[in-house]
Amino acid sequence: MTTAYPPLSGETLVVPIVGDPIAQVKSPDGITRAFAARGRPAVVVPLQITGEHLDALIAGLLPSGSIAGVIATVPHKFGLTPHCATLTDRAAFLGSVNVARRNPDGTLHGDQVDGAAYVAAVIANGGDPRGARVLQIGAGGAGTAIALALLEAGAAYLALHDADPARRDALITRLRERFGNRVGAGSDDPTGFDLVAHATPMGMRPGDPLPVDVARLSPSTFVADVVTRPAVPPLIEAARALGCGTSTGSDMFAAVSELITDFLVADGLLAGGDPA
Repeated sequence: MTTAYPPLSGETLVVPIVGDPIAQVKSPDGITRAFAARGRPAVVVPLQITGEHLDALIAGLLPSGSIAGVIATVPHKFGLTPHCATLTDRAAFLGSVNVARRNPDGTLHGDQVDGAAYVAAVIANGGDPRGARVLQIGAGGAGTAIALALLEAGAAYLALHDADPARRDALITRLRERFGNRVGAGSDDPTGFDLVAHATPMGMRPGDPLPVDVARLSPSTFVADVVTRPAVPPLIEAARALGCGTSTGSDMFAAVSELITDFLVADGLLAGGDPA
């Protein structure tokens, strides 16, 4: 049964989601219904805004007591960060925020849950990063969040591979400051790895090469992908044909919505309420 929307009134709180573009996002409906299911009188409203106008928008929103928080999608996860007076440890490490809630003084407290959602999707689909040897493809913004989350979840070793060796090496250096020799350089060869974590857009466009050499995949290797379109990316299709366990980008983004909701209702203006 689909959860109804909360009734609108002067007490309704608003959580804008900012992006450029914004037409593709589906979370406003899902998170608004999640608020209603938890007894929170709030709605998520999509706002199209370019990067050059983001600062003015956030500055204009925050004086309103009706704004309970802000959600950021591409490309504003880095742009929202300077507007947060306080950050979680992972958001501070990443320099990126995709959800922020109000502090008691009206300022924003930011978090970055993309990596945690990726790991949650892996676990929900039968994978387990704990003690695993992980090969990750991609060291960009999403890859940085995912690498941090995999290591925090207990991965024994994380090998990074990226088309840009300088970007790969820079991320390895940062992660080694916290995790030591549990991080190193990898290649597209998945031999000997328990988990393959794909964190690039490769596979969204017809004719894209596969990010790893699937001929070297073992059926016991779990394969996770960040790509949401197509719903079953080529890497996942190939992995399933070999009998590998898998999780998809769609699984991850379902988990993102759940974690964003959890963060927003845990404290601030949306704390409390009477869950249905």
